[in-house]
Amino acid sequence: MPTRFDTVIIGTGQSGPALANALAQAGQSVAIIERKDFGGSCVNHGCIPTKTYIASARAAHMARRAGDYGVQAGNVTVDLKQVKARKDKIVESSTSGVEKSLRDNDNVTVYEGHGRFVGPDQVQVSEEILTSKRIVLNVGARARVPAIHGLNDVPWLSSTGMLEVDELPSHLAIIGGGYIGLEFGQMFRRFGSEVTIIQRSSRLLPNEDADFSQAIQQTLEDEGIKVLTGVEPAGVTDGIKLQLTGDDAQTLTCSHLLVATGRVPNTDDLGLKQAGVEVDARGYIQVDDDLSTNVEGVFAIGDCNGRGAFTHTSYNDFEVLRDRLLGEGKRKVSDRIHVQAVYVDPPFARIGMTEQQVRERGKPALIATMPMKHVGRARERGETDGFMKVLVDKDNERILGAAIFGINGDEVVHTFLGAMYADKPYTVLRDAVHIHPTVSELVPTLLGKLEPLE
Repeated sequence: MPTRFDTVIIGTGQSGPALANALAQAGQSVAIIERKDFGGSCVNHGCIPTKTYIASARAAHMARRAGDYGVQAGNVTVDLKQVKARKDKIVESSTSGVEKSLRDNDNVTVYEGHGRFVGPDQVQVSEEILTSKRIVLNVGARARVPAIHGLNDVPWLSSTGMLEVDELPSHLAIIGGGYIGLEFGQMFRRFGSEVTIIQRSSRLLPNEDADFSQAIQQTLEDEGIKVLTGVEPAGVTDGIKLQLTGDDAQTLTCSHLLVATGRVPNTDDLGLKQAGVEVDARGYIQVDDDLSTNVEGVFAIGDCNGRGAFTHTSYNDFEVLRDRLLGEGKRKVSDRIHVQAVYVDPPFARIGMTEQQVRERGKPALIATMPMKHVGRARERGETDGFMKVLVDKDNERILGAAIFGINGDEVVHTFLGAMYADKPYTVLRDAVHIHPTVSELVPTLLGKLEPLE
């Protein structure tokens, strides 16, 4: 006999547990299913562990630079076992917290195992059938495995596996010049490894403006990272030896190989056909502005729906769906403004449109840029790499997009974001008074430099 719930949630990523607890607090009976890691990608092998590693890498980097500040630190080495132990402790605290919040909720029943549809309103976990008129999918995504000859014959690593390495690689090769590859590349270079990044396209971060890609590449190269663009591996053999083709064809030998070529949704083993749920060609579950699938009562939130690939977009999915289900508001997925960060050091953060997107828009616009070396806080801290950029609609004076590659850029960019959500003209920020000395105090100065985008 099936066990009936008001809501069944598959997956405990960023949005699933929050939704379970919110619905349970409203008096609903909720079943939540997790087959492996409570907390999903962010907590276990995404944001939290990688940013913990980045913090250790920055500490090592700044210790080596201590002489620049008149401080004598001596020889600096990194104990990767201790770095990993610190990461493991932080991750365990987060995952156990997620699990405890669910198990302590009287209206939530936790099932451990793999959940899959056996009908439009039925999910099987092990031998048990759960039934509900409302089923929410929060199954996340995993590392994509590219079709490279010989790859499965060598001990390659995904970003998840890389976080389990406790001996410093002598030479780490990274296939992929996106945000995962760049973050791991810089952190392991700062740990002490030789690092080579292999990028198929002509530049790193190809979805960003070329000037930011070039500036980030220069910073990485200045730290001793070798960047190969316009090349891709045709095959891999024991050694580990990569046969590279393209602009800089060569054979590259490394001790460790990280494959960071994107992610795919965990939707191939959910029994979606049994429920009639539609996916696109890449496997992402198709949803509307309210996160409904084509099947009544079935919703998809988080990375598996293709409407965002970040922890913050997943959590916003929870807010949108919670408000819909509990009648508390009228949020829509399309209301949110694109915002993201790449946690190289200094960080790169962008909101809204790129310069290229603004140009393709074909409407009059304004643009301003400013090097970070003009920012007092950056000079005081001895971290002047990078620059700021902002783009404004010439006719209505609304900010279209902004990006910062520079010290505190991941925080400062929110200054622009608030004005964009408030739908205020850029002049509100331009005329504001900011605290000195900060990075944010240069935002009004930047906006005062706007010129027509030619």
